[in-house]
Amino acid sequence: MSDLLSVDDALARLLEDAAPLGAETVDIAAAGGRVLAQDVVAQRTQPPFDASAMDGYAVRADDISDLPATLRVIGESIAGKRFVGDLNPGEAVRIFTGAPVPQGADTVLLQEDARRMPDGGVEVLEATERGRHIRRAGLDFSKGDRLLEPGRWLDAAALSLAAAGNHAHLAVVRQPLVAVLATGTELVAPGALPGPDQIVASNGLGIGLLAREAGAAVLDLGIAPDDRDVIASAVSRAVDAGADIVVTLGGASVGDHDLVREVLTGQGMSLDFWKIRMRPGKPLMFGRFGTRRVLGLPGNPVSSLVCAHLFLRPLIARLAGIEWRPDIRSATLAAAMKANDHRQDYVRAKVTEEAAGLVATPFDTQDSSMLTTLADANALIVREPHAPGAAKGAACRVLMLR
Repeated sequence: MSDLLSVDDALARLLEDAAPLGAETVDIAAAGGRVLAQDVVAQRTQPPFDASAMDGYAVRADDISDLPATLRVIGESIAGKRFVGDLNPGEAVRIFTGAPVPQGADTVLLQEDARRMPDGGVEVLEATERGRHIRRAGLDFSKGDRLLEPGRWLDAAALSLAAAGNHAHLAVVRQPLVAVLATGTELVAPGALPGPDQIVASNGLGIGLLAREAGAAVLDLGIAPDDRDVIASAVSRAVDAGADIVVTLGGASVGDHDLVREVLTGQGMSLDFWKIRMRPGKPLMFGRFGTRRVLGLPGNPVSSLVCAHLFLRPLIARLAGIEWRPDIRSATLAAAMKANDHRQDYVRAKVTEEAAGLVATPFDTQDSSMLTTLADANALIVREPHAPGAAKGAACRVLMLR
């Protein structure tokens, strides 16, 4: 089996020249979860004026330094509608959080430190030092400041900051377009009535969701039977749509009806590798149409989803400009495991957090067609080729799925 690529070597070849795609400008409402391609520079100052940080009264510090003190309330300033006029000695303006501080005021007296008088004035109960509870203009940023740099992932805070800088559109790294094609005469769409020898296609939806979660846009090419012309037509649709990654499900093995590899190479695909030293997912295929990448995933649902976690996710992240690292942690085994063979094994498991750390419980049955165990699993125990048997309580590595 020395001709089979290791998982690490296959991933390295897959990502060898993958780089962020070109930039596109999108509405800021659609930019969340994307990666910036250009600087974001503030187009305004924030706050644009001295603003109250609390509800209370805008006053002059000199007027409340000696107690008792009473002030005449001459108006109010609310967020979105300032008090127009100047504040003179002995006067106060009722003010609310976010409202502009009137001219002449230099302090905000908290409303709990004051008592409104029957005549409409206000009695000062607690002295407040000059400048308290005022957010000065430009406290957050000033016009022309660089708020965000290229390569920044637009999470909730970064997206809000760009909006505060008055940007309605942002230049972001283009999302990779992933075209997903399920193949097999035995497949029907969910909800359809399968024939006596057919099954419901399941993994295409999961692969599409995983691709979107990783940062891609997805083109669902549906199901192609084991027919060269139909498969070729579907692949042509992906190419015409500008897909950056064409993902095929099934049909890339060695059976008489596994036609995907033959059709793709006939359409000009340069085959990089086929078959890798892992379980589940040995019949993994990778090739290229120029800069377009083709990833042939196994047809078995668990195999395809495990391979998508290991190979499709990092490829999408690299093209989308997103930093990606597999979530691999240390754990101990809740059950003994037998010696491994020549393939790197990814064992579905349930990982729980105990007082002594993470504990991984492998499922008894690991057949690559069984989605129930993958749905119940939150991790994969990673076992190296030729790993010896491991006792209960032995250390292991786990790849967290969620």
